[in-house]
Amino acid sequence: MTLKDLYQRPGFLLRRTHQISAAVFETACASVGLTPAQYGVLTVLANEPGLDQTRLARALAFDKVTVMRVCKGLEERGMIERRMSEHSKRQMAVVLTPAGKKLLQRARDPAEQAYQRLLSPLTLTQRQQLIEILETLTRGLAADARAPFVPLLPPDLVETPGETASEPQVRAARKPRTNTGRSAPAKRG
Repeated sequence: MTLKDLYQRPGFLLRRTHQISAAVFETACASVGLTPAQYGVLTVLANEPGLDQTRLARALAFDKVTVMRVCKGLEERGMIERRMSEHSKRQMAVVLTPAGKKLLQRARDPAEQAYQRLLSPLTLTQRQQLIEILETLTRGLAADARAPFVPLLPPDLVETPGETASEPQVRAARKPRTNTGRSAPAKRG
């Protein structure tokens, strides 16, 4: 393999793009002091107040350690609170504090600027194609992920690759998943 081959590998390009994406976001959001992971947590909690940490992790495709670390940092800053869940005494519900809501509001414009900056080298058509390709890749290879992704969208808003509103496709039944994103072993008996 030559260096040119290495530098044209999808994995290399995706990792490099992720590095650039994080840097663009952190530069744009320096004034509010947020990382992409923190912004994701605040955004999910603004839409789903009182979510437990397991569902929060899955909604962002984070592993449990990452979501706990991000939540701890936000909690130390007074942006979120963790409380006993009303539904289960074994789970912690996570909610935004008033300060967290204000921070998220202040971060919306810088986050949008980061999004626009990241996509600025692309035409509008290329932007749409990129999103479609990335969605196809992530859905098509979801079984290989180390952390599961369980979007908090109603099922009618989640499309499978190649599906359009006028041509719904039958979705394959999914195997039960473990909290690692791997298929659960078959039940015996």
